[in-house]
Amino acid sequence: MMIELKDRFKRFETRIQSPDFLQNKGHGNEVRYYIFDYLAKDELSIRERIEDIRKRNTKGNDRYKLIVFDLYEIMIEILENKGFLEKCFELEKKKGLQKVCTAVSNLMRVNSLDGLIVEYIKKKITDEAIVLLIGIGKCYPIIRSHTILNNLHQVVDDVPVIMFYPGIYSGQDLMLFGEIKDDNYYRAFKFDDWGAQ
Repeated sequence: MMIELKDRFKRFETRIQSPDFLQNKGHGNEVRYYIFDYLAKDELSIRERIEDIRKRNTKGNDRYKLIVFDLYEIMIEILENKGFLEKCFELEKKKGLQKVCTAVSNLMRVNSLDGLIVEYIKKKITDEAIVLLIGIGKCYPIIRSHTILNNLHQVVDDVPVIMFYPGIYSGQDLMLFGEIKDDNYYRAFKFDDWGAQ
């Protein structure tokens, strides 16, 4: 049974302030990547709570800086900067959504370690940061959570990374929206389990 969302966020704030969490090392010094899974129906509440935590963090009273990356907003920004957004609309009218997904995925180099989204995130991370990834549901099917995590894991290993995932993470399997089999992912810890190991 999932703990009530407000209680999970209280625990979330307590945990991210822990010195052990901020050092970003666990047993065997493995890098800590986390997935905070939640029911898709809670999406708007999740966004509000993250924004509230982010605003309080900008006051500078914490020992860390929360950096929130909305993967969907990053994707749109990149498409606009490359002059490709309007072309996507035309391509969808002519060829359908699947062609757009393939074209955008290729442009973003989603499956590459030097993909545009991974590079965007990497350039904006600072010392003492905690990275929050949101917007994965809005990006489906163009951006898949396991692909972003796999590629980011190769280039960002000195700060904690938490992906907010609208679905179910078993600790091995990702199920987007509780219905769509995303893929297996073994390197991330279920955020609610952190500290229980």
